[in-house]
Amino acid sequence: MSEVIRCAIYTRLSKEDEDRQGDASESIRNQKALLTAYAADRGWTVFQVYCDEDYSGADRLRPAFNQMLRDAEDGRFQVLLCKSQSRFTRDMELVEKYIHGLFPLWGIRFVAVADNADTQVRGNKKARQINGLVNEWYLEDLSENIRTVLDMKRRQGQYIGGAPIYGYRKDPADRHHLIADPEAAGVVKQIFRWSLEGRGKQEIARLLNAAGIPNPTRYKLEQGWPGVAPGSDGQGLWNKTTVWRILRNEMYTGVMVQGRRKKVSYKSKALIDLPREQWFRVEGTHEPIVDRALFQAVQQGLALRARGGGTGAPHPLVGLVKCMDCGSAMSRTANAGQGPSYLRCGRYAGGGGCTRHSIRLDTLTALVTEQVRHYVGLCCPPGTLPLPAAANPDSEAMERERKTLSARLAKNRQAVRALYLDKVEGLVSREQFLELNQSFLAEQAKLEERLARLDAPPCPEKSADIAGRMEALLKLEQLPRPLAALLIERVEIGERNPETGEQAVQITWKF
Repeated sequence: MSEVIRCAIYTRLSKEDEDRQGDASESIRNQKALLTAYAADRGWTVFQVYCDEDYSGADRLRPAFNQMLRDAEDGRFQVLLCKSQSRFTRDMELVEKYIHGLFPLWGIRFVAVADNADTQVRGNKKARQINGLVNEWYLEDLSENIRTVLDMKRRQGQYIGGAPIYGYRKDPADRHHLIADPEAAGVVKQIFRWSLEGRGKQEIARLLNAAGIPNPTRYKLEQGWPGVAPGSDGQGLWNKTTVWRILRNEMYTGVMVQGRRKKVSYKSKALIDLPREQWFRVEGTHEPIVDRALFQAVQQGLALRARGGGTGAPHPLVGLVKCMDCGSAMSRTANAGQGPSYLRCGRYAGGGGCTRHSIRLDTLTALVTEQVRHYVGLCCPPGTLPLPAAANPDSEAMERERKTLSARLAKNRQAVRALYLDKVEGLVSREQFLELNQSFLAEQAKLEERLARLDAPPCPEKSADIAGRMEALLKLEQLPRPLAALLIERVEIGERNPETGEQAVQITWKF
């Protein structure tokens, strides 16, 4: 009586095969039919059919593949049958590890029908190794081609990610375009306003939680966004890290920023951070939630690493005051009672060897406020106030955006002309022409609309409001934190002269 040979069949299909197999000959059903008939012709008993669909040949986490390997190690079958070696793997390392290494030790015969690969046939090893190299080269070329296409989309400012950042959602008419999510965008604007007022990241998170506003992950879960895992929302609470990421993200200004990280290789899922100069950055791709001037002001405030005093309320000069002798930041201190607050050298406070350099906070604030009023009066006398750069239609930032949009519009019109010529020459069908032409015209309309907004004259009411605010600076009574951060580079405090009582205060302005 002949021995019963148990055979395992492994099938796999992924998107990487679509272009190579237009006739669907690689389909799971056809693979099963071919291999089942092959096993029957040889009298082998099919132990189990293992199937992985929508998995790459380089993926080592294929569920059926790994179950098949465990069964092979346990000796549950003697033959592993695949349509081709590439169905088993496209990774040369796995070819050597299993087909030429562990399978012989486990008593497993590997057969690939289309490749005539059979580990029982002497002299067949070199052919299998060549097949392995060819399969890996194909996978490497495919990965490079995909990366090239995605990089091209990034350069064009098309969004190619999954769920977009909090505050935006994908345009239903174009999944590569982002539109503002009104509810979340309102929260983002409030976060930036709070930061400009001098509130720290931790305090902003506390305010959001107190208002019952769900954090970004919980919000996406409640909105039914795909790809958000339940239980990953941290109970729906905000934290300072989430706030910091929002405040630092330039995409809220209408700039598409992508390609911050990349895979180590096509065979690995590990990601590495790329330097800023290698990012893909395209301006004017979507509606800004915060304007550029506000974003830059917030970045300057974050760079100061502002921290509040013991009361948790930051004073207007926090992070700006330095010791004139050692350069350390001045820290805030106050008596146990209701006395005034003082600033003193941080190095002295930490026992680092410097002297006190103490100065009353209210005295210093009054001095700086008076200097601000003085310079505002010199630069902008009453009745002659110019329109600030942030509202000026010819400002540098708006001019850069205007040039970018004009260049994209010119390329779009050139593409439309080229498409028409391709249609005339019969290179594209009428249906293809209509579909592509409609896409180009839709993008052209968006660009023209944005350019029209940039070229529109400034709103008289807005100009009057800005002029009114500038007039208010001339009567400044209390120095706002945002104004201090915008105008002042640093304030240096010298040590008080014990004989004369004089103390040097040096203000370095940003203008």
